[in-house]
Amino acid sequence: QVQLVESGGGLVQIGGSLRLSCAASGRTISNYAMGWFRQAPGKEREFVTAISRAGGTSYIDSVKGRFTISRDSAENTVYLQMNSLKPEDTAVYYCAAGRVTQGPYDYWGQGTQVTVSS
Repeated sequence: QVQLVESGGGLVQIGGSLRLSCAASGRTISNYAMGWFRQAPGKEREFVTAISRAGGTSYIDSVKGRFTISRDSAENTVYLQMNSLKPEDTAVYYCAAGRVTQGPYDYWGQGTQVTVSS
């Protein structure tokens, strides 16, 4: 079992930055692919980015060049650095752990709210 706890969300202005953290316990994250997903109001949850066990990363087109996923194995934590934030980035962000980046993801956090406002 892996327990995941996200933090770092909040209210930020357009063009601002936030760094989300996903602290894992129970198992080491180096044994898992780790992903970030988001769900905006009235929309389905969507994949944002993931990092494989080998360290390879993937992003959806809308966040490429603005978001960066990283992993600190010593801290057993995954991060999502979000820069140049836009109103369409507003959502609840979830981290998840699975065997491969393509999914399925077996473990999920409770989510953290990110609101981008002018």
